[in-house]
Amino acid sequence: DKAYTKAKVADSYMNRFKIHFPFEERSAGRPVMTRPGYERQKELGGVFGFSFGYEHPQWYGEPGSNPVDEFGFNRTSWWQPAGDACLNLRENVGVVDVSNFAKYEIKGPNAHAWLDHFAANTIPTEIGRSCLTPLLSKRGGIAGDFTITKVDEDSYFMIGSGIAERYHQRYFNAVPITDGVEITSATHAYCGFNIAGPKARAVLSSLTDADLSNEGFKFMRSQSATVAGIPALILRVSFTGDLGFEVYFPQDQHLTMLDAILAAGEPHGIKPAGSRSLLSLRVEKGYGSWGREYSPEYWPQEVGLDRLIKLDKKGDFLGRAGYEAIKDNAPRERLVQWTVKTTAGLAGADASGGEPVFLPDGKPGGRVSSGAYGWGVGTSVALGFVKSEHYRPGETYHIAILGEPHEAILQSEPVFDAAGARLRG
Repeated sequence: DKAYTKAKVADSYMNRFKIHFPFEERSAGRPVMTRPGYERQKELGGVFGFSFGYEHPQWYGEPGSNPVDEFGFNRTSWWQPAGDACLNLRENVGVVDVSNFAKYEIKGPNAHAWLDHFAANTIPTEIGRSCLTPLLSKRGGIAGDFTITKVDEDSYFMIGSGIAERYHQRYFNAVPITDGVEITSATHAYCGFNIAGPKARAVLSSLTDADLSNEGFKFMRSQSATVAGIPALILRVSFTGDLGFEVYFPQDQHLTMLDAILAAGEPHGIKPAGSRSLLSLRVEKGYGSWGREYSPEYWPQEVGLDRLIKLDKKGDFLGRAGYEAIKDNAPRERLVQWTVKTTAGLAGADASGGEPVFLPDGKPGGRVSSGAYGWGVGTSVALGFVKSEHYRPGETYHIAILGEPHEAILQSEPVFDAAGARLRG
């Protein structure tokens, strides 16, 4: 609105020559929107950032300690608390607010046909089935990635990047919406929590009668169920790379659901985890993110999403012609993962994105797209791109962090749970 715009304009003008730090959150004009559980999350030690207009928890300090964000090029005050949340999730269970994901409902007798023209993967035809699909640009690049679930006859629930919702609208408009198709943004109507970690099943089982066994609820499946007395959609997916369930429900039940999950998780050592913890968890697992590892600049075969494009589908879909024109091209560069040797503790610094990567002889070889300390593997980790001719797993490269070379070993597979056993367990 006007008040927010005026505050941001003044803030930008006053700070136009100021140094800006990684992960810096600016407070001008905020808060704009909050969810019902906002005050409870603050009581739990939540420190907030700005996500698609909402206050969203970035990390959690000690409850009641009034933690404050500090920004710098080295690790700062939030590094250890965010790491503690990561370790607790890996060892016990954590709860991550994923309400900032973009959410859509696609309904009607022609819903399947519309989605089939929109997405590059095969769209589920069985209730309870989910798929991960790329969205392709006109030239065959990666315009987005979505999880699509069939929740009922002629009814689908789709999840994508929250920061890209307005951007993706142009792709929705590129597929004609015929009679019998209704597309609704549900981002404001629904909230979500990801319950993840080895004890996630035990926590959620105490809140629902749904069968959560591995046999009854396999990975990439969904169930409509009652959770803590609230109608919800449960998805067996997790951006943490660990055993996990995403639970989506009406926004007005945000506080009630949060309290219920925390109460159920107390015997299992549950702790809330924020977005900076989620960054660490997904980077050590090797998961890419929109705007970092995925963008129209990159071909699907360069970021490992080509396996999700089904050219044997009948009919056309967005970006098909563009992809067919480049699908047999050798990757110009590859999305890879490095483990990085850094100084221990707060004296150290992790790559955060944009750092150059050099070959042992000092020649440029690539760049970092995301980075974080990988608490589950005990080392700093970076995702990024290396030119295909310089792709040598096991070799030592150098990443320039704060202008200093840091040894970085190129990995041939994700350093955390490469086989996905925990995710599917």
